[in-house]
Amino acid sequence: ETGLGSEQTGLVITHHGAALIIEDSEGELHRCATRQNLGRLACGDRVIWQASGVREGVVVAICERRSLLTRRDYRGQPRPVAANLDAVAVVLAPSPELSEHLIDRYLVAIAAIGVQGLLVLNKLDLLDPPALTALCTRLTPYRHIGYPVLLASSRTEHGLNALRSWLQGRTSLFAGQSGVGKSSLIKTLLPDREIRIQAVSAATGHGAHTTSASTLYHLPDGGDLIDSPGVRSFELDEIRLSDLDQGFPELAAYLGHCRFSDCRHSAEPDCALRDAVTQGVIHARRLESYRQLRAMLEKLKT
Repeated sequence: ETGLGSEQTGLVITHHGAALIIEDSEGELHRCATRQNLGRLACGDRVIWQASGVREGVVVAICERRSLLTRRDYRGQPRPVAANLDAVAVVLAPSPELSEHLIDRYLVAIAAIGVQGLLVLNKLDLLDPPALTALCTRLTPYRHIGYPVLLASSRTEHGLNALRSWLQGRTSLFAGQSGVGKSSLIKTLLPDREIRIQAVSAATGHGAHTTSASTLYHLPDGGDLIDSPGVRSFELDEIRLSDLDQGFPELAAYLGHCRFSDCRHSAEPDCALRDAVTQGVIHARRLESYRQLRAMLEKLKT
């Protein structure tokens, strides 16, 4: 195409309407159009682009993604939300009431896209010692199966150094219910966030950048954080039954070892999973959650 500069690599920082804001290798932001044959790009995508003017360009190719988080739009079509994630931090709090079933849904979805999961119990300052002990006990099964559990408070900044070091060198996204304090954590972790929002707004050429769009921020200590306000809960309709087992790694050694090949793991004799619960190897609540999610996925597929 005439008038285009040489090809260079870039990183998708956010969407602005039909345009993308791309960061070049020098850290400068450019407003880019996209070739129609590329499909929809996501925040975090690595791309090849060519300059078409001052701070403007055209995205001509997309680099291979190592992971992709999608969610369904109002028409039920999957839309990319965040690409090339390494980790998803599920933020929890004393209120809204902690739900293990919801945690398990998140962890299945995280395992299905092939990234690491982390549980962050936020708003520690609202808990007295007995309440904190009770919540930590409920989260112990997740530690046992390899998920880190961090305790944090954005108000007192307790645990934030541990969270910073965990996020270092990774591209991460925070998920969790409304009201768990994701926004406060993000503001504390990103002291220059407002300056960045202003820079993105300037790059759009159209005034204020809406923070409802997924936006990638560079963390001061290294690593990137994708703030995606639309990601409240993961939809399970994107997940196949075969993905479910990945979200329950502690069951792997026992699945397929029941007396009956179609065992529902509820009342059948010689069920390997229920035997493992009796022996204290598998947590009873996790098996119950697995059965519920399996039934839900089977219902969705019919």
